[in-house]
Amino acid sequence: MTFKATVLTLYPDMFPGHLGHSLAGKALAREDWSLDTVQIRDFATGKHRNVDDTPAGGGAGMVLKPDVLAAAIDSTGTDTRPRLLMSPRGRPLTQKRVREIAAGEGVVIVCGRFEGVDQRVIEARNLEEVSIGDYILSGGEPAALTLLDAVVRILPGVMGNDQSGVSESFEGGLLEYPQYTRPAEFEGLPIPPVLMSGNHGAIDKWRHEEALKLTRERRPDILDDQGSDGSN
Repeated sequence: MTFKATVLTLYPDMFPGHLGHSLAGKALAREDWSLDTVQIRDFATGKHRNVDDTPAGGGAGMVLKPDVLAAAIDSTGTDTRPRLLMSPRGRPLTQKRVREIAAGEGVVIVCGRFEGVDQRVIEARNLEEVSIGDYILSGGEPAALTLLDAVVRILPGVMGNDQSGVSESFEGGLLEYPQYTRPAEFEGLPIPPVLMSGNHGAIDKWRHEEALKLTRERRPDILDDQGSDGSN
């Protein structure tokens, strides 16, 4: 089954962007996954084909019109793919959610612009608001590319060695342990001896301890969310 991504945007030329290169690009060429874009403006009516209007109640900026966006969403069909709206007020994207999306048949992503999207279309079309961080972008397109990057790379066959994704940050509830490679010594700094020992049990133990240490130092919130010290 080919994973099907559909992106609704006012700037379709921004896609596939970096996803047209490297492993994701090769997988796209092999049709391991597909990417379609929908130009939201195509569903605007009237002489000027306006896609936005002033906020009800006043205020700065413009808001995407619900009738235009609803028509664009409806054009994607009635399949069961989740409909996501990239939004700074959405739930933070997690590796768990990425894996859930990757396990499905695909995803529909709405890229907001201006001051946001009319709340009525969010509710009427059951849009799941998703955030990639606590900061503001000029639009949802970079966020959509980031989400798709996270999803596509773990689709079967994309990375070649599926084991590559198993030990990465967040996969085991911890940040990833430090990595090293040859030369054995760099500017007077050696590779930790345990990694050269050939003792896989000792290596696994060292990696887990280093991952736990990094997580405690840099992202203690991850351990707090798990209600765990990371020892399991």
